[in-house]
Amino acid sequence: MYLKFDFHSHILPENWPNLAQRCGYTGWISMKHTDDGKALMMKDDGTVFRPVDHKVWSTSVRLKDMEDTGVTVQVLSTVPVMFSYWAKPNDTAYLCRLLNNHLASVVRSNPTKFVGLGTIPMQSPIHAVEEMKRCKMDLKLNGLIIGSHVNELGLDDPMFYPIWKAAEELDFPLFLHPWDMQMSGRFSKYWLPYIVGMPAETSGAVLAMIFSGVLERFPKLRIALAHGSGMLPYIIGRAEHGFHVYPADFKDNPFPPSKYMGRIFCDSLVHSEGALNLALNTFGEDSIFLGSDYPFLLGEHIPGLMIEKSQHLSDCLKKKLLSENVCKFLDIDVNRYSI
Repeated sequence: MYLKFDFHSHILPENWPNLAQRCGYTGWISMKHTDDGKALMMKDDGTVFRPVDHKVWSTSVRLKDMEDTGVTVQVLSTVPVMFSYWAKPNDTAYLCRLLNNHLASVVRSNPTKFVGLGTIPMQSPIHAVEEMKRCKMDLKLNGLIIGSHVNELGLDDPMFYPIWKAAEELDFPLFLHPWDMQMSGRFSKYWLPYIVGMPAETSGAVLAMIFSGVLERFPKLRIALAHGSGMLPYIIGRAEHGFHVYPADFKDNPFPPSKYMGRIFCDSLVHSEGALNLALNTFGEDSIFLGSDYPFLLGEHIPGLMIEKSQHLSDCLKKKLLSENVCKFLDIDVNRYSI
C-alpha cells in the first residue's frame, strides 16, 4: 500500500450568508439544500449552476470516502465558481475570508487528514496580498488556488505582479485552476466547456505567463496546474515552434517555453496512462502528483488507482506521484503521515 495525497479536492461550507442581499447586487452563488444529503448551487437569477451532494461539505462523509479509497490526505480548495473575481473587491474579500476560515477550521479539526489551499480576491492585488498573508500567517494554510483569468485580464498582465511577488516572498505555492470558460453556441453542449474548455483555459493561462516573462521575472514562483496541465504536454511542441517562427510576437521573454517544463507542476488527472506518460515526459518525474477533482463526476473516482495499477511505473515513481512530490511542492513533511 502507498501513502496517497490527493492534491485536487474541492470543499464548500454547508451554508453561507445571502451574498446578493448583503452586497446589494446580483451574480452570487448560494446553496439550496433539498433532501437525501443533496443540494443545488444556485445562481441568484433562480437558475441552477450545478447539483452537489453532502460530499462537498460533510467532513464525515469525506473521511469515509477517503478511508474507502485509500486516500491518506486531501488537499482542500474551494470550488472555482466561488472565486467571484467579477465582484467589488471588498465583497470578494469578505467571501474569501469566509471560505478560508471554514477551510482552515476543517484542517484544524483533522490535521493529519487535511491540508488547505486558500482563495484570494485576484481583481484587487492590495486585497489579494492582504488575504494571502492572512492565509499563510494566521490560518496556517499551505498555498492558494487561483483562477486562469481575472475578468478580461490574463495572468500575464502586470497588474498581478504584486501578487506574484508576495507569493515568492512568502514561499506560497499556487494551484492554477481553470474557470469561467467562455464557450457558446456549438461548443456549449455535450459538457464541452468542461471537457475541452477547461484544458484550453489552463494551457492558455500558463503559456501567457511564460511568453510574457512572468515566470522569468518571478523565478521562485511555484505553480501547479489542474487536470494534468490541460493540453500543454500535447501542444508544447507547437508552442515552441510558434515562439521561433513568429519572433516579432514573442519579444517579452527571450526564452522558449521548453525552459520552464521542469519548473511547472501539475496533477495527474488525465484519465489515461498514455496521457500520464506524455505528462511525465514533458514535466519530469518530480513535477506531477495525484489529483482526483473530488467530489465531482469528471474526476478520478478512486484517486490514484490508475497510478497504483500501472504495469509500467516503478514502485519508486509511484511513491513520488502518490505522495512524495506533492509534499515537496507544499513543503510538508511526508513522515507526519501514515497509512
